[in-house]
Amino acid sequence: MTTNAALSKLERVPLREAWKHEAGEFTPWLAEPDNLNTLAEALGVSELVLVAIEHWVGDFKLDLLCTDGEEQVIIENQLEETDHKHLGQILSYAAGVGAKKVIWVAQAFRPEHAAALQFLNENTTESLSFFGVQVELWRIGNSPLAPKFEVVVKPDNWTKSGREQAKAATSASPTKQLQKKFWQALMDRLTSSAHHIRPQKPRAQSWLNNSIGRSGFALNPTANIRDQIIGVELWISGPDAKRHFADLAPQKAEIEDKLGYELDWQELPNAQACRVATWYPHASIEAEERWEEYLNWMVGRLTKMDQVLRPIVKVLP
Repeated sequence: MTTNAALSKLERVPLREAWKHEAGEFTPWLAEPDNLNTLAEALGVSELVLVAIEHWVGDFKLDLLCTDGEEQVIIENQLEETDHKHLGQILSYAAGVGAKKVIWVAQAFRPEHAAALQFLNENTTESLSFFGVQVELWRIGNSPLAPKFEVVVKPDNWTKSGREQAKAATSASPTKQLQKKFWQALMDRLTSSAHHIRPQKPRAQSWLNNSIGRSGFALNPTANIRDQIIGVELWISGPDAKRHFADLAPQKAEIEDKLGYELDWQELPNAQACRVATWYPHASIEAEERWEEYLNWMVGRLTKMDQVLRPIVKVLP
């Protein structure tokens, strides 16, 4: 049976077409929460949360320092084929930060480098895992470029290890289930009343990642059960976080006037990140009978903060 439907061709695109510079463009892109979560899903890791970009290790800089919720994770990336220099770097960085997961992302893996990672997986402690990930770009016709992570090296049967089983059990705890349920309820509410705000897939954690249209910035709803507080925060991360915060600070009065309420401005001097937030105290998501109240507040704050902050964030130098 024939069809008259027009079919297009799937085309692989060189990485440099999307990212001209590794440190200036690809690393910040990979550091965005949505992209780290996509990488985590490809690896079978429960989550990857950014700690720092261009993290100093001695006299050198590690591309990305992350955590999987329990352990340090390092990510070193290349827009080219793997080389001996980067193989040495990932070992030095892993030792320097005490990483338990080492992720090497590259355009392509030379056979000897893939073999080296596999050798390390087979001959080091079970608590240390090495991954080789090939990043690809694809396009259909004139469609936007679509990235894909292809895992080429990972520890044998590592997802069945006791560590990952324990982590899976932790994520299935009543508290984690409640967090995921609450974020799904917020997602459903946003879909019906503020569909232009599109957070990432809900996860069992105390925040919901939500882009505000620029790398290094996120507008995230949060729910801290321990402190009984919910909030919405502009989260600024990366090596330029303090500079961006300094550029925003003179606009404080104007921003708060447009919002109609004050914000909590936190420079976080000991972190490579800053926070500008609004809080709803005495609010715990454990009180499910109050969810309607919480969801209405969050949707209102997300909508207004996105409206006011998005254009300001976009034009920051």
